[in-house]
Amino acid sequence: MTFVQLIDCKTEHLDDMNRLLDNWLDQTQGRRTATHAIVGSDRSDKAHVVEIVEFPSYEEAMRNSALPETDRIFREMVALCEEPPTFTDLDIVRDDQLNKALCREMFDCVTRGDLDGMERLFAEDYHDHDPINATDTIGAKAIREECAGWMAAFDFAFTIDRQLADGDEVATRWTWTGTHTGDFMGMPATGRTVTMSGCTTFRIEDGRIKEGWWDWDALGMMRQLSATPG
Repeated sequence: MTFVQLIDCKTEHLDDMNRLLDNWLDQTQGRRTATHAIVGSDRSDKAHVVEIVEFPSYEEAMRNSALPETDRIFREMVALCEEPPTFTDLDIVRDDQLNKALCREMFDCVTRGDLDGMERLFAEDYHDHDPINATDTIGAKAIREECAGWMAAFDFAFTIDRQLADGDEVATRWTWTGTHTGDFMGMPATGRTVTMSGCTTFRIEDGRIKEGWWDWDALGMMRQLSATPG
């Protein structure tokens, strides 16, 4: 179970606190168990500083605390505070990563053939970058039409292999499996089942997919369809 520790303190030395964290990161490479660290300053009281540190589990957090560098940096941090810092230990019982869920829903809608549901996930002025297209696709309705073309050519499904989120962008590594049932780029249906892998990065804005970049094995797919020599 993911574990998060909140360290709440009062200090006028935020720059020094940041240097301590940099030192700790440098000194604990290869041994620390923390996976994510955030330092925040209260907008209504700049001396109120909160550090949020995430670990895979409580046990991993305790291993991290036992590092001599952690103990030394903590004592230096206390010396910078106006009063002893307080700690809140949290077991995470719910973690809604909304942007990742939005992107998963897009792939699920396409797999289900739900074009209405898919279109609602995109911003009206969505901008799509796909190397197979001569020009970028612009607009939610345009990407719907493009997906409809794929659905007419293949009976297919996406499998999500991995997702990574950074800020407003989500990268999804996927596997696509489809049976060629209709005309595709001038090629009559072959009945062949083909598989390809790829990665799509979506940028999210105001709860909608605003921009997308596709990277997929078009040549490998065409070879499986016997459109090019092996």
